[in-house]
Amino acid sequence: MAQKEFSVVGKKTSRIDAYERVTGQAQYTGDVQLPNMLYARVLRSPHPHAKIVSIDTSKAEKLPGVKAVIHHQNAQVPWASGGHTHRRFIFNTPVRYVGEAVAAVAATNRHIAEDALALIEVKYEKLPHVLDPVEALKPDAPKISTNGNLSVGKGNFSAPITEQWGDVEKGFKEADRIFEDTYITKHVNNAQLERRESVAKWEGGKLTVWASTQGVSNARTDIAKDLGLPLSKVRVICKYMGGGFGNKNQAQDYDLMAAVLARVTGQPVKLEFTREDDFVGMHGRWASEQRYKIGVKKDGTITAVELNAVTNVGAYRKQSGNLSGTDFYQIPNFKKVVNPVHTNTVVGANYRAPAYPQSVFGFASFLDQIAHEMGVNPLDMFLKNRAQLAKGKIPYTSNAQEECIVEGAKQISWKEKWHQAGATSGVKKHGIGMALGGYPFRPGLGAATIRVNPDGTAHVLVGVVDIGTGAKTTMAIIAAEALGIPLNHIQLTNGDTDVTPYSVGESGSRTTCFTGTAVIAAAEDARKQIFAVAARQLKVQAEELDLKDGNVFVKSNPSQKLPLGKALSRSGELIGRATTNPSFKGVEGKSFAAHYAEVEVDTWTGHVKITRYVAVHDSGTILNRIPAESQIKGGVVQGIGMAFTEELLIDRPTAIPLNPNYRDAKVPTHLEVPEIEVTFIERYDPYGPFGGKVVGEPPITPAVATIANAIFNATGKRFKELPITPDKILNSLRA
Repeated sequence: MAQKEFSVVGKKTSRIDAYERVTGQAQYTGDVQLPNMLYARVLRSPHPHAKIVSIDTSKAEKLPGVKAVIHHQNAQVPWASGGHTHRRFIFNTPVRYVGEAVAAVAATNRHIAEDALALIEVKYEKLPHVLDPVEALKPDAPKISTNGNLSVGKGNFSAPITEQWGDVEKGFKEADRIFEDTYITKHVNNAQLERRESVAKWEGGKLTVWASTQGVSNARTDIAKDLGLPLSKVRVICKYMGGGFGNKNQAQDYDLMAAVLARVTGQPVKLEFTREDDFVGMHGRWASEQRYKIGVKKDGTITAVELNAVTNVGAYRKQSGNLSGTDFYQIPNFKKVVNPVHTNTVVGANYRAPAYPQSVFGFASFLDQIAHEMGVNPLDMFLKNRAQLAKGKIPYTSNAQEECIVEGAKQISWKEKWHQAGATSGVKKHGIGMALGGYPFRPGLGAATIRVNPDGTAHVLVGVVDIGTGAKTTMAIIAAEALGIPLNHIQLTNGDTDVTPYSVGESGSRTTCFTGTAVIAAAEDARKQIFAVAARQLKVQAEELDLKDGNVFVKSNPSQKLPLGKALSRSGELIGRATTNPSFKGVEGKSFAAHYAEVEVDTWTGHVKITRYVAVHDSGTILNRIPAESQIKGGVVQGIGMAFTEELLIDRPTAIPLNPNYRDAKVPTHLEVPEIEVTFIERYDPYGPFGGKVVGEPPITPAVATIANAIFNATGKRFKELPITPDKILNSLRA
């Protein structure tokens, strides 16, 4: 469908809260200060697996300024969203990984709380532990859960995770060649800038939590469930949030700890994680070992794919542990078996496009390798096997993947610059690589309220939290476009469960599709009321009216019009409300991307410099170009870190994480990041709000594989285990 013309949508629009952000007036959770507020810190386990025999808190409690100490003996509070296969509490015995929470202290200041932690005496009975997921599946491995180490739960958390269509055996028989190989990815941390903090306050039996959360509605539901409270007794507020990348969209254990401490002490409590707490107390991306078998014809056409994989979900299973890197290809015969496994390590769960970057790395690297071995240009390999029907049979709501591939190749001059792997001479070798990515686009439950004032301005109420994506601005843009009034006539309130309606939470790239659809429906509800009022003044039927640029006009005679404020001057406030929950039938939604990179590999040092990076995306209509481009760039930067440096290193004998902080985790800085060129192929999607699809998750998905394939093209050496560090490159070149 051709791209439509819009009044507000699609422009380069500054954030509606930009002034508050740049002047420091935006209040994040860490900025919340309440009278008589206490400060809390968390004590963590030094052992990977141990029963807690006893906890002596007497010395800590006697320290002047300490108001409360909680642990598993006096605060057996469940943390339901913290584990879906065996029950998890905010404090557990046995502890199952180094860094698991053991106790929390509330005191009059931060320093006293930290000093008190050192005075808590804990006696442990050490238990055998296992760190490797493959080892954990062996019959004689230490059992982390009473159900065993294969993480078997209910529904979406069953195991193994299986998916198949077609007939893989038939597909392999049709292949001219069959290839098999294994690719390995590591645990990496979400590494958001804002530390995890929570402020809790009780008033008359009602709990208010200022949370650093990606979803106030989900956090409220989880807190109420875990504390046994009715929803009416829980309020969650988050107006500004400094990043989470997927691991802040439920109630977290620190929210519950703060609430319990506040109830025990009768005072507000702010619980703050240290940066080390961030890296070990919360989850990162699950690691994986992926074993592929791929059948292809002589021309490179895929006939069958089989994936058998193990993923490391750590001590608890918070999310699926799945792998989805094959989603962007036309595969007639497919079979996947993924085993999510428990180990005595930090939990692996959601991190931007959770199941994708690690498995796109494996699958796209392997396709690139197959193209090399068959003497096929990788561009032709990817283009030939591009996605045309989901699961080989279901049409997409829209699909501009081919245009993305072609446009990206043109921009980076693939035809002129691609060469055989390792063919360039000199100390610094040139390489070029590509990969395909994207993310599912789906509809779901959303809600919005729009109050239209008698002066023609409007107040939009939505539950969204802006985590850096510009979600608040996007909702205002959608409302302005749907109502037909200027953007500067929109006021927006968000992120407060006592005031704003339900929101699914800012994860999974769902905000625009879920809440944005509800905003459009609420605007339509408001417009019907506006037209009913204005029809009497214009002396026409309501069906004959339209609203654009703040003017109500007769469609058959646009010169016959009234400013909205004048049309409503004698009316009271009009309220448009909507709760929507659409679904797809017979189609599947997906955003697509094709990424390209050029690299320069120094064969003396093993250093890789990205000299150019091109990202071309099919995300439907781009509702606001400025944050959309920023989202693509941010996702690529995270992929660069995953490709080159990031890995949570664990000492094998002790299971202690060695680099749980920004000093040692090697997250990319501006020095490592090239200029990222972003292009959008704007094909209108009839199922998305104003034709828009998914933007936030897709950019990280192909980035790791794109870089890995470029390094192979430069060196002729295939790196099958992340991260691709200088020592690995040098050892490979010298082998």
